[in-house]
Parts: sequence; structure tokens; C-alpha cells
Amino acid sequence: MTDYPAYLKAAKSGKLKKVASALFDSLKSCAICPRLCSVNRLANKTGFCKTKKLAKVYSFMAHHGEEPPVSGKKGSGTIFFSHCNMKCVYCQNYEFSQLGKGSEYTINQLAEVMLNLQSLGCHNINLVTPTHVLPQILSSLELAVAGGLKIPLVYNTSGYELVETIKLLDGIVDIYLTDMRYADSAISQKLSSAINYPQCNQSAIKEMYRQVGNAEFFTSGLMKRGLIIRHLVLPNCCSGTDKIMQFIAKEISENVYISLMSQYLPYHLASGYLEINRRLKAEEYEEAKNILKKYNLSNGWIQESYGEERFAGVNIKPS
Repeated sequence: MTDYPAYLKAAKSGKLKKVASALFDSLKSCAICPRLCSVNRLANKTGFCKTKKLAKVYSFMAHHGEEPPVSGKKGSGTIFFSHCNMKCVYCQNYEFSQLGKGSEYTINQLAEVMLNLQSLGCHNINLVTPTHVLPQILSSLELAVAGGLKIPLVYNTSGYELVETIKLLDGIVDIYLTDMRYADSAISQKLSSAINYPQCNQSAIKEMYRQVGNAEFFTSGLMKRGLIIRHLVLPNCCSGTDKIMQFIAKEISENVYISLMSQYLPYHLASGYLEINRRLKAEEYEEAKNILKKYNLSNGWIQESYGEERFAGVNIKPS
């Protein structure tokens, strides 16, 4: 075994098994995310995320719509998990993130999904909304490694994380793809039922950066390791872009990669919230781009013409 992806070394040393076992045991009184529901999920009791003992999967595929060095040419091996530890009123995936569409997968079945995605030629295993099913994921990963899995993990999260849980992933995850949704706790509570989102989010991202640092790339342009921060710009400054970018520049790094997203649309229940009941205006996104420049944040992706994405830093060509 080599030291890349990191989980291969963790599997060889026994760390992966130890962390997976500890997290699975923690489901007896679930406290793996900031909700701290303390329900016994091993007995199929449910808390905020409505997830029982088994992970539920909505779909999996070779996904070509992620940031270029994650998707590459062959796609990112994306697993969309059902349910979520947030309840965003504008969620475009609400049918499975909030209504729970999908099917339960055993640990063995989830390991088979990972190996299947690798067999399709996917560049990585992209875990979308993994937080509430992290014990199941790591238990499956252990089996998948034994079956020959050797492509990196992308931990693709809303950023509503408990820093103590993220610390357990040190030496297991190579690529963090995380949101920074809000700078204001009152807004995060109103729009996502997560009053402590900014504090948890900032602490977790500091830990992610400590683990993997700035993005590193293979000569092909594919991402090897590091942190990408996604920021969805919301109408009427609801996302707090200026405060978030100031935090990134001062507390993380001016060289961190940022995906500045313009594609907000008022999905799901957003029509009931006047401040976000419209799509983003071009001038609002332009202001967000100017904020990146203001804080000297030059690495990342910006979207033009509401969806045409281009890289705003080093020219990388994924393969």
C-alpha cells in the first residue's frame, strides 16, 4: 500500500477501523454533528436528520458537474445520501434531503457502490451530504479498501460540522469540498434551522485546512489533496459574503480555492421568504466577485452568465 489516498495508510495502521468503530458506537447516543440529538440510532430511533441505523442513498453516478479538478473528464464518483442535518428552505434537493427519498444500503452494499464507481473510471469517491452517515461511510470504506478501492475521497459537505468529528478524519480524507453558507446566526436559523452554523462552520473549516492545506494538483490538473470552499451567493446579502471572505483571508489562507456560486434559485419553500424569493441579480454577483478581489482571494472559480463557470486563478486543465 502507498500513502495515497490517505485512507490506505489509515487502513493499514488500523486507524480506519478504530475510527469507524468508535463512530458507529456513538450512534447509540448520536452526537456526530452539531445537533447533538442523543438518540439511539442503532435501535432505529431518529433525530433531526431522520436517519436510522443504515445509510439511505438517493443515487450514485459519474458526475461531471463539480468543480473541474474534481470532475475531470471521467467524472466524480458521486454518492448522494438522503436526509441532511440542515433544513434549507431553498434546497433544490429537498425531495431526498428533507423528504427522504432513497433506499437504505447495508455496509456491504455501500462498499460495492464505491468499488463500482471506481470501476467506471471515476477520479474519486464524492460523498455528498455525508455528515449524518459518516459511521456507515467509514465502515463501508474499510470493506472497499479490502476490495481494492484506491481513489481519493471528496468530503462534500454543507459545512455544518462538529469540529470533534472532523478531527477524527485526519489521515482519512484527502479532499474537503465544503460550503460556507452564512456569516450571521440569525439568518442561518431562519433559512436553514441552524442557529449556530457560523461558529460550527468556521471551527470545522479551520480544522479541515489544518489537515489538508491549500489545494494540490496532479500534473493532469486533477485535484490530489486540499480544501475547496464553496460559497453560494444569496439575494439581499443573506449569505454575508463580505464577512465570510474576510474570515477566509484572515483565518484560513489567501491562497485557498473558492468556488463562488451564482446559481441560486428560489426552490422549495423560498417563496415564503421575501428576502430570497427571487434569483440572484447580476450586480449582486458582481459585488461578490469584487469582495474576493478586496481580500486578495484570487484562486477559485467564478460563474458568469449564471452558470458559465471559469477558473479565476491558475489555468488548470483536468484530464
